[in-house]
Amino acid sequence: MTELINAGLLENHNASRMPALKRDYETLGEQLDRRGVSIDTIKQKVAAFGVAIPSWGVGTGGTRFARFPGQGEPRGIFDKLQDCAVIQQLTRATPSVSLHVPWDKADPQRLKETAERFGLGFDAMNSNTFQDHPGDRHSYKFGSLSHTDAATRRQAVEHNIECIEIGQAIGSKALTVWIGDGSNFPGQSNFTKAFERYLASMRDVYAALPEDWRVFTEHKMYEPAFYSTVVQDWGTNYLIAQELGPKAFCLVDLGHHAPNVNIEMIVARLIQFGKLGGFHFNDSKYGDDDLDAGSIDPYRLFLVFNELVDAEHRNAPGFNPAHMLDQSHNVTDPIESLMVSATEVVRAYAQALLVDRTALEGFQEANDALMATQVLKAAFRTDLEPILALARVEEGGAADPVAAYRESGYRRQVAEERPAVSGGGGGIV
Repeated sequence: MTELINAGLLENHNASRMPALKRDYETLGEQLDRRGVSIDTIKQKVAAFGVAIPSWGVGTGGTRFARFPGQGEPRGIFDKLQDCAVIQQLTRATPSVSLHVPWDKADPQRLKETAERFGLGFDAMNSNTFQDHPGDRHSYKFGSLSHTDAATRRQAVEHNIECIEIGQAIGSKALTVWIGDGSNFPGQSNFTKAFERYLASMRDVYAALPEDWRVFTEHKMYEPAFYSTVVQDWGTNYLIAQELGPKAFCLVDLGHHAPNVNIEMIVARLIQFGKLGGFHFNDSKYGDDDLDAGSIDPYRLFLVFNELVDAEHRNAPGFNPAHMLDQSHNVTDPIESLMVSATEVVRAYAQALLVDRTALEGFQEANDALMATQVLKAAFRTDLEPILALARVEEGGAADPVAAYRESGYRRQVAEERPAVSGGGGGIV
């Protein structure tokens, strides 16, 4: 396996931190032991947990108004895979990459060989019918899978089937479908007919799924359509999954909800009825901001994982969610942001593992609201950094991924190899 950060640098980085890290780990272990929790068991589960990197996440994003490129941006999918390999080498928490077609379209054999060389696998494939592609005969300006024109819908269906075929060739097992279809003005679209057309198109996509594949449909309240969106909320998303069949599941993006919506309860409902497919982890302040995971509301991230660990604890039937980041980085180094986000997702998982399930259930049954919430707070407030850091080190990663990355000079090196990209128009990428 090709490793991009010098092994000697990483060894020195960890060696200088290990004495303090081991002491902190032992101290935390004593604290957790008094609570009846085995720190080594938590560490083992943390080490086994992974979240996929979105290929587009290693590039600099943008707003609707402007995009300011960063140094050493990836020129294509193979540069993206290299950057993803750096994230995995340092965090040991991101073993797979989620591709976006046609942005990442390339020879499947070369994709597979490159990923294997870097020790990476492929997560869900992502189709793209929210923008027009070179060579397409029909435009998606007024919709794709729900377009009024049958030929445009067929083009969108065929694109999704192509994504499945590419995914089969590289070892993916799922397709994520998000569409920008909707309307900007009252009366522009017939809500019922648009949804009927969408379902008919998705049935064609579903029929093309291999037996061992899943399809994740993704809801989004608004943007780019600002009056109505065809797949606008989790209820509609659940209806889609029910209509399509047992291989169809709902994908939950944490930014695709109105402010203050109880996302953790949505997660619980989808688990309860066997239709939770997976997540796009990010954070938001106002809307679909695609900020770094845990940067605004880490407690909400923890509460989502509290539901996931609860399902894991009680062996909920069919529970097998996919985990992926989905972010836009406008003012930070994307590699650094993705490393921090991956760490925050793992942290939330570890915190949820600390919840005393027996005590929590007892307080819930007794209607003791105060003590029930205190059980959650006790887990959330526990500093688990020694567990996360030691798990990384023991797996060959960095005690402090961002510090090791900066010490390596990787961004400076790739900036010399990759030509600078000029600024341009807006559009989140």
